[in-house]
Amino acid sequence: MNGILFLAHRVPFPPDRGDKIRSHHILRALSNLGPVYVGCLADTAAEKAGEMELARVSTGYCMPARTKPLPMAGFEALCAGQPVSLKAFHHHDLARWVKHLLATTDIDTIYVFSGQMGQYVPKDWAGRLVVDLVDVDSAKFEAYSAEKPMPMRWVNSREARLLREEEARLAAQATHTLLVSEAEAALLASRLPEGLQANISAVGNGIDATAFNPGRVRAHPALAKESASIVFTGQMDYPPNVDAALRMIDCIMPRILAAMPEARLHIVGRSPAPELLARDGMCRSRVWGEVPDVRPFLSGADVVLAPLTIARGVQNKVLEAMAMARPVVLTTAAATGLPGSDGTHFAVADTDQDIARRTLDLLSDRERGSRMGAAARDVVVEQRSWRAMLKPLPGIVGRERDHSRRRHAA
Repeated sequence: MNGILFLAHRVPFPPDRGDKIRSHHILRALSNLGPVYVGCLADTAAEKAGEMELARVSTGYCMPARTKPLPMAGFEALCAGQPVSLKAFHHHDLARWVKHLLATTDIDTIYVFSGQMGQYVPKDWAGRLVVDLVDVDSAKFEAYSAEKPMPMRWVNSREARLLREEEARLAAQATHTLLVSEAEAALLASRLPEGLQANISAVGNGIDATAFNPGRVRAHPALAKESASIVFTGQMDYPPNVDAALRMIDCIMPRILAAMPEARLHIVGRSPAPELLARDGMCRSRVWGEVPDVRPFLSGADVVLAPLTIARGVQNKVLEAMAMARPVVLTTAAATGLPGSDGTHFAVADTDQDIARRTLDLLSDRERGSRMGAAARDVVVEQRSWRAMLKPLPGIVGRERDHSRRRHAA
């Protein structure tokens, strides 16, 4: 059986952040369809420790450490006229490994996870190519450029323009181009050059509702003692998460505390930005940083907030909170692509005043919050299991017949 080459910008182990959760489940699903060879980059010691898992799930792999400083990637990108994102994830050892693998091994399909990894696919590759962009990065950088002052406005504008060109190049070459939601798929299609033919579809993110089960997790002791706990989770050096957390501390919590002084905000996630750490303790907010397990914090939350102004694709953090039967208050942007509806499965609000008001409504009426949380879990369990989300995968990678034979044999 011919093999699949899976290229990911980060090690898919452990699945502890949004992009790695998706790549982790896709890789495991691919490994059930035949031999998979994995090329990826390791950012941290924890990711390097995932090598044992990577060896178990793959037929062969290459996992060099990503040590290039961002300023060097920026300089290389300026000299080459390329996006910084591509240079930041370029590694000569990985490029050599991919070239050697394709020359010596029967590979008929390449699965590119995240647009940064499309640079490793030969321009003359004639086999099946699946490009999983997840979301439209160029649109994200356009949003950054609109919000930031110079010189970052110019940097983000340049990145948006060059990434848009790269997205179009990959979509033109790919057999399938995947996005995480129908909204992101439509957005990419609307941004491609006129006349470019591309096969674009959506494969959504799922949730492990067995792991994220409120009946199996106790609330963190610090939250169990409180009468009104508000929680925000995520990778805390990711700019949209940083902006959302700062917004909660500076603009939303003062409004909540004016009506409910006992409320407390818990910001949970690794690598908090310096401006977040500087606000630890302000407006009854605690910045936890990295924790061993986010589930006890979700279990202890009376309300989970996701006031994101820039939100591409489906927010895993929201799916996790819904699976844990928590009432969630989130912006229109963060609600895009989620199952359910406003008022029944979550509460949508966009202004600071409305976010505070809907949060206070749920904190004041715990029965209503419990009903919303229970409805949220029901809709996630019913519609968003990983098995259901990845059902189209065998056909996308050309293994539908093999998968069918294996299923019937079982």
